[in-house]
Amino acid sequence: MTPGTAMTPRPAPDRAAGARSRGRVSEDGPMGELILLRHGQTEWSKAGRHTGRTDIPLTPEGEAAAKSLAPALAGYQLRAAFSSPAQRAAQTAELAGLSATPDPDLHEWDYGGYEGMTTAQIREQRPGWYLWRDGVIPGDAGHPGETVAEVGARADAALARVRPLLAGGDVVLVSHAHMLRVLAARWLGLDPTYGRLLRLDTGTVSTLGTEHGQPVVLMWNAPVPGR
Repeated sequence: MTPGTAMTPRPAPDRAAGARSRGRVSEDGPMGELILLRHGQTEWSKAGRHTGRTDIPLTPEGEAAAKSLAPALAGYQLRAAFSSPAQRAAQTAELAGLSATPDPDLHEWDYGGYEGMTTAQIREQRPGWYLWRDGVIPGDAGHPGETVAEVGARADAALARVRPLLAGGDVVLVSHAHMLRVLAARWLGLDPTYGRLLRLDTGTVSTLGTEHGQPVVLMWNAPVPGR
């Protein structure tokens, strides 16, 4: 469920070995990094099915990927960690060694009537459909659907809580592909639809930060070493 132009991933640095100092200084003073973890694989993500509010557990491969995230986090000075309440995200956080606070604003995009469907299946009903442009249709009471602007508003709310914490160290967010893509776009001050340019695979590490006081992407869609 990652339509759009992909950025080429690069291996995440092994921060457990010879971890460097995490003290970064911007024009506004010390600034931590915002670390984004996409949850490990589920049966639905493996099949390319849109998984919004349906609560799907990790596969054994997804659990192994989540465990492999722990060494990649070892060199950070973690100030706080937050996770989507969905079990696939909460499991990933726990297996990565994090004690994460649930944050409902980190839930995945609510796909409404397209929940559980693949892009190919949706296009059988709606030729040429593209999530970032065409959105979703309403579903049942448990899956009413969201616009990209509504997902962006949740991302803004999550970032508003996180930004003050970054003055004291690094912060981890464990969430989902489309949600984290929107959140990265909003970090950069872009419209939520620019998340379409940021492919994000399961079990990967991305980091956001600043350069010369301006928000930047430091690393994106990086698999951890050994995977």
